[in-house]
Amino acid sequence: MTRRYRHDYGDDPSQWGELFLPDLPVGGRHRGVVVVIHGGYWRSTYGAELGEPLAKDLAEHGMAAWNLEYRRAGNGGGWPGTFQDILAGIDKLADLAAPHALDLGRVVALGHSAGGHLAVWAAGRNRLDGLGPAEGSQVENSTDGVRLTGVVSQSGVLNLGGAERLSLSDGAVANLLAGPSSEFPGRHRMADPLAALPLDVPVYAVHALGDDDVPLSMSTTYVEASQAGPVPAQLVRVPGDHFALIDVTAEAYLTCRELVGRLLR
Repeated sequence: MTRRYRHDYGDDPSQWGELFLPDLPVGGRHRGVVVVIHGGYWRSTYGAELGEPLAKDLAEHGMAAWNLEYRRAGNGGGWPGTFQDILAGIDKLADLAAPHALDLGRVVALGHSAGGHLAVWAAGRNRLDGLGPAEGSQVENSTDGVRLTGVVSQSGVLNLGGAERLSLSDGAVANLLAGPSSEFPGRHRMADPLAALPLDVPVYAVHALGDDDVPLSMSTTYVEASQAGPVPAQLVRVPGDHFALIDVTAEAYLTCRELVGRLLR
């Protein structure tokens, strides 16, 4: 049986998450947590309902899952609100660990599309201060916050500069960051997962071969750039289109679930 618990991490209507928990034996603890971060090109049109089936499925397969909602461009998000919310939402797990018997020794993010971007970005939070003090000061980043120990990116937008040049989803990057990189180079660098390389945690860049929404290059350029680091990212190609990755019956998603389980071990 799966149990669900909704918790707020801020005062805004979009600052909440929902824990999906499998049953535990008396006195037991959940072995790690999966933070599910939905996509939608960072726009307010799309919400945590996209991540709910994944979180439920993960719990049904024995994994604690935190389906995270956040402010998006159009409802108070963008720069820096969306980024602030992702870190605050992950850090909320520290408050939930004791009442929900969560073991935070392993905290893995599963992010789809724009959520993959945010997941990998959050994994590099310890490098933000070195990317540009003026822009970085706009995102509160606790030095003792909850650290991700791994990421599974599902067709993630992992090359923000490339996404801007391609004008993916009708200029979604400029919409997220309230302007082009020519006007706000600091925040674009701060928001780009490529800029935070090298990471010291594993990243699986899973990409659907039939994806017409996020080009494969978004994953391949990130993986290639990571190879010189201590923990190179790995590219995993899967069949299907962009949404097969969040279809809990599809092979593409089942591969992601297996990788998440591997990172929790």
